[in-house]
Amino acid sequence: MLLTAAVDIDDVVASGAGAETAPGAGGFVLRRFRDGDSVEELTALLHRAYADHAAAGRVFFASYQSPEDTRHRLGKGECWVATWDGVPVGTVTVSAPHSTPSGYPAPEGAGSFWQLAVDPARRGSGLGRRLLALAEARIAALGSDHVVIDTSAQAAELVGWYRRRGYAPIGAWRWDVTNYDSVVLAKDLARRAA
Repeated sequence: MLLTAAVDIDDVVASGAGAETAPGAGGFVLRRFRDGDSVEELTALLHRAYADHAAAGRVFFASYQSPEDTRHRLGKGECWVATWDGVPVGTVTVSAPHSTPSGYPAPEGAGSFWQLAVDPARRGSGLGRRLLALAEARIAALGSDHVVIDTSAQAAELVGWYRRRGYAPIGAWRWDVTNYDSVVLAKDLARRAA
C-alpha cells in the first residue's frame, strides 16, 4: 500500500513540540513521540527497518538495540513517529545543536538526526523523504545551519540516497556499537533555504 496522505511539514515544524498532522488517506499521521507510546513497538519497528542491513552483514545499532537503548536515544532529542491507522511505520529523532564525541568531523553547531526508519512494508511510499524533510526542517528551526549524520560506508545504496538529497561526505568515524566504518555526511541547510 502506498503512502498517499499529504503531510504539511511546514505546519509540523511551526508547531514544534506538540505538532501533529491531521490523518490523511488511510490514517497516516506524523507526530512527536509522547508519553504512553510504546518504546517496545518503536524498537521493533527499528529492528524491522534495519534487518536488511544486518542480513548484509552491516550491524547497525538500531538493528539490535534494546528498548532501554531506544529510550536512552529518544532522550537525546525530539523523536517523531509516522503512524498508519495508529501503528508506527516510520520514525526519526533530531537534535540541534548536537554534541558529538571529540574528533568527530562535524561543523560547529550542527544538528543531527538518527534512527531514521521506515517499516519495510512502507518502503517506496515517500515516507523516508518526508521524515528526512521533517528532520532537516526541525534542525533548522532549532537554530542549526548544518546537519551531520553518519552511516555505514559499505551501505552504498543508503549513502547514494543521502548524496542525491544534498549530503556530502566530510570524513569517517568508527562507533564501538557497530561492525563497520562510517562515512560522515553533512548538508548546509542555509544554502538549501536560499
